[in-house]
Amino acid sequence: MDVLSILGVIIGFAALIGGNFIEGGSIQSLINGPAAFIVIGGTFGAAMLQTPKNSLKRAWKVLPWVFRPPNNPFKEGISKLVRWAHAARKEGLLGLEHIADSEKDRFARKGLQLLVDGSEPEVIRRIMEAELIIDEQRDLDAIKFFESMGGYAPTIGIIGAVMGLIHVMRNLADPEQLGPGIAVAFVATIYGVALANLLFIPIANKLRMCINERSQYRELMIEGIIAIADGENPRSIELKLNGYLH
Repeated sequence: MDVLSILGVIIGFAALIGGNFIEGGSIQSLINGPAAFIVIGGTFGAAMLQTPKNSLKRAWKVLPWVFRPPNNPFKEGISKLVRWAHAARKEGLLGLEHIADSEKDRFARKGLQLLVDGSEPEVIRRIMEAELIIDEQRDLDAIKFFESMGGYAPTIGIIGAVMGLIHVMRNLADPEQLGPGIAVAFVATIYGVALANLLFIPIANKLRMCINERSQYRELMIEGIIAIADGENPRSIELKLNGYLH
């Protein structure tokens, strides 16, 4: 569980609500059902319109990464690669077959299977890098859904505010209703800007960082497996891969 993400959400919205209280406002002044319906519904609809079906499905699958990032154990990965290098030197590349069968990481397992099959290092690199690029691009396309929500929300909030002001203008004959009516109208703007800057855009940026970190881990795997294919010394492999440690 990523504690910083949880704290970030809590602190962000607490600052917004707390600042409203300090200025003498109340929680009721920030609650408006129609405004929330307009902003959330309009933002989601606009983002969904521009997002392909597969990317939308993937977006919901990677969303939990905000609070539970995928595990990319760089130290453990280096240790595994060094063990595989020792096994390859002692038993040959065919000695990695039983390791490949038990490897849980799909990407690493594919690399090991290519090693066992006797593929040339450059062939292994091309195949694994192609899969890395395709997977990375698929995930980057998915998080554009949240980026687009961050872009649309403020504009939809302004639309909601204008719609509220139109309703206020109909009651100009009653001056007592103008102040509260205008305040309620601008709640939609608050919803749009707050959701964009406290939720949607940070979510997209956090997911982008998770994707980049996973890609770096997979690059580590590629370099290690290619080094094993080239017959490099396990110690040399370890020293080279230590550069990936944060």
